[in-house]
Amino acid sequence: MEEQSSTPGEGSSSNTTTKKQRNYLGSGKPRRGRPRSIRPPRRLPAGQPEVQSPPCTDYDRAYFKYYSHVGVHEEMLKVYCYNYHVFFRLLLCIVDFLFIICYLLIVYCNLYLYDIYCKVYCTYIVPVASIHRMFWYSYGLIIRLIFFLQDQVRTETYRNAILQHQSHIKGKVVLDVGCGTGILSIFCAQAGAKRVYAVDASEIAMQDVQINGMVDVIVSEWMGYMLLYESMLGSVIFARDRWLKPGGLILPSHAVLYMAPVTHPDRYAESIDFWRNVYGVDMSPLLPLAKQCAFEEPCVETINGENVLTWPHEVKNVDCYTITIKELESVTTRFKLQSMMKAPLHGFAFWFDVEFNGPDKTNPSSGHPRKRARPDDALVLSTAPGDPYTHWQQTLVYFDDPVEVEKDQVIDGSATLTQCKENNRFMDIHLEYA
Repeated sequence: MEEQSSTPGEGSSSNTTTKKQRNYLGSGKPRRGRPRSIRPPRRLPAGQPEVQSPPCTDYDRAYFKYYSHVGVHEEMLKVYCYNYHVFFRLLLCIVDFLFIICYLLIVYCNLYLYDIYCKVYCTYIVPVASIHRMFWYSYGLIIRLIFFLQDQVRTETYRNAILQHQSHIKGKVVLDVGCGTGILSIFCAQAGAKRVYAVDASEIAMQDVQINGMVDVIVSEWMGYMLLYESMLGSVIFARDRWLKPGGLILPSHAVLYMAPVTHPDRYAESIDFWRNVYGVDMSPLLPLAKQCAFEEPCVETINGENVLTWPHEVKNVDCYTITIKELESVTTRFKLQSMMKAPLHGFAFWFDVEFNGPDKTNPSSGHPRKRARPDDALVLSTAPGDPYTHWQQTLVYFDDPVEVEKDQVIDGSATLTQCKENNRFMDIHLEYA
């Protein structure tokens, strides 16, 4: 009886446990047949006692219940996604870094190649025509044309010369070479010219002009700094040989380029000696660089008569009626000058005079260096030191270091002006002195 009573108890207890497991592991409703989570009892060898599986504790139930919650899996997915996000962000940072390095290398290589390209392009590839186009473009800028028109000495001298030769202009055909704003063409029209061809290669020209027949007068403001730098004398020679009638008038008719040794301590002190004491600081190590920057190229400045150490020397006499293009390629002169004072020699100055003679007169200054023409000889436009200011001023070639000269000391040497091969409007200057 005790065994029968104990057996149902065990079975009842086992059934109860199984149902609880089924209710937790399943859907909560009793299912027919064998539960999925309970394996069939294994057959044990004879004589071996059966081992009961430990029951599921409350901790186990809480653990499985926790992991059955959707939010837990969502958090786990977030963690996984965050890890992958960090990984890909790190990978993108590495890629961006490599991209930046490659970009900087490309930029550096491009700059290096561009520098080489510019040197090669400017030296070998750029045609002379392109340089000429840039030259003429600068002369089409209104700000530069105003600069010329505001030069009162220049403009009024041309107007007076045109009125002085009105008998050669009235009723005649005039060609204005490099007319710019056309102010000289207007002066010729006011003097009674029959027709005026105003020709310019810059963009200020309104339309293309076809010159029909020959002309009686050529007028041009062709002079550049130190007469020949950026000058249009070659264009005047071409127009003269092609369109000017025999015995025609050219204004200006003659030009003379002068040079002289000069002293200019104020300019040297301003550019060089300044670095010896800069607010109490000695910056003398910068002197070589300062000299290079200040005196590497000729300077266009205004000097006075007291800056000139000797009488001027005639470098080139230009007769616009007879000069040729070949003569302009290179100009060489030898000088032997005597200093009129004791002073430091800082360099050489260049300036010029132009004269407005008629076609029946020869150049009165030919073979006779002089500063000004006689008042009864011809109108003269002078850019000499001490004369009224013009936009040409004077062109100075400075030495890096001054040379002390004594009074009556002879300064002997030579000067060569050569047209630049890349652009014949530019010049190379070679000076030798002792």
